[in-house]
Amino acid sequence: MFFNQLLEFLEKGESGVERYSILSNPEITSAASLEHAKENEISFLEKGSYLINQFDKTNASALILPDQESLIQKAVSKNISWVAVQDPRIGFAEILEKLYPGFIPIREIHKSAIIGDNVELGKNISVGANVCIESGSKIDDFTIIYPGVVIYNNVHIGKYNILHANAVIHPNSKLGDECVVHSNAVIGSEGFGFVPTKKGWKKMPQTGIVVLENNVEIGCGTTIDRPSVGQTLIKSGTKIDNLVQIGHGVTVGRDCAMASQVGIAGGATIGDGVILAGQVGVANRVKVGANVIASSKCGIHTDIEAGQTISGFPAISNKLWLRCAANFKKLPEIAKALRKLNQ
Repeated sequence: MFFNQLLEFLEKGESGVERYSILSNPEITSAASLEHAKENEISFLEKGSYLINQFDKTNASALILPDQESLIQKAVSKNISWVAVQDPRIGFAEILEKLYPGFIPIREIHKSAIIGDNVELGKNISVGANVCIESGSKIDDFTIIYPGVVIYNNVHIGKYNILHANAVIHPNSKLGDECVVHSNAVIGSEGFGFVPTKKGWKKMPQTGIVVLENNVEIGCGTTIDRPSVGQTLIKSGTKIDNLVQIGHGVTVGRDCAMASQVGIAGGATIGDGVILAGQVGVANRVKVGANVIASSKCGIHTDIEAGQTISGFPAISNKLWLRCAANFKKLPEIAKALRKLNQ
């Protein structure tokens, strides 16, 4: 695909094309990072990126850049075709979609698939080898189910969903449209509900369900538990990384993002637009307000107001945590000085 064709595609997208220079109109066969890009490859650079020192070394044939004159002049001096956009990262994502269209399997039901009684299968769906769909479940149009997926009874899966190999969807779960569930993810597993008695732990039956609204993505090995009653709800647009644990009865708002190893205890409520970095822990029944950002390893034990950026364990304001962190290495000296004062 030639650079001018990619430009036409970008102009229809969300990156916000500002201006461009086609120069020799190179053929673009693939994409690569700035430092590794070769001839016939396209790359990108964000404003203020640490990779700017790699600019002079790149052999890319085309670049997606911020609308920054100094960077554009560098591209011109190297005779590289370029396009300046409002958001280079979005632009690069759009180019990757164009250069590497996703594999679409044959729309058929593999002969080894096991389909239970009263299962409703929509139009143009793909069911891979060794899939098991139990009785009473419904799979809507254009959904792709890769090999080894297990769908328990009375599950409803909407349109244009993708269930990757060995994902497990437990009874009565509901998935909206355009969701992606990656390999070995488990939706609707039993919540960790046990009641202490004189004879030991008594298991609380987990009769609730898990609901994923539209355009939700669930990473590999992530588990989302169902509650004893009611539902665990993941609202539209939320993206969840690999190896995340979401407890029973949790509600996660719209357009949230959670990195790997986040753990959310039962009954917690996560507002819209919340970002939880790697290994963040959220305690039982805590409410996290909209648009909160929690940095890595944050421990959230109390309710957090909307719009806060927090860090630390237990979580405090990020600005305060940075001040505290700057003093950690000075603690031995401070303690020594305090001992002298007490003498």
